[in-house]
Amino acid sequence: MQWHLKSFEQLSGDELYRILRERVGVFMLEQNCLYPEIDGKDPQCHHLFAEKDGQIAAYCRLLPPGVAYTQCSIGRVLVNDAFRGQGLAQEMMSRAIAFLKEESGEKEIKIQAQHYLEKFYGSFGFRPISEVYPEDGIPHVDMLRGGNV
Repeated sequence: MQWHLKSFEQLSGDELYRILRERVGVFMLEQNCLYPEIDGKDPQCHHLFAEKDGQIAAYCRLLPPGVAYTQCSIGRVLVNDAFRGQGLAQEMMSRAIAFLKEESGEKEIKIQAQHYLEKFYGSFGFRPISEVYPEDGIPHVDMLRGGNV
């Protein structure tokens, strides 16, 4: 398994294509949600992904402050179904938090989490800061790591 952390400009055309294909596959097809997956935020983000044999195994995007929230954020978190159950989500979240916290100096990270994953994100220090609400037909909750939570 090879991990990569790249700015949008550093992504090759092939990498971007494979990332977007995986995001559409998980968030639109697997979760049966129709929404604008390509939302204009990617060029401002870093992209963290693991690949094996040319296949995206896990992915998330790291949003700087001011792109989605006043705080930095982690979004589009996914693990390809062929690679689930191997601890990739945990490793990816640890890497994402470390980058945002240590290398970027961010003290707070806000996420929009699917409600069923609240305990998973809680294991990384995220705490709910909203009531559960529907987003694209799926229950979500806003969570914050750091700050006065």
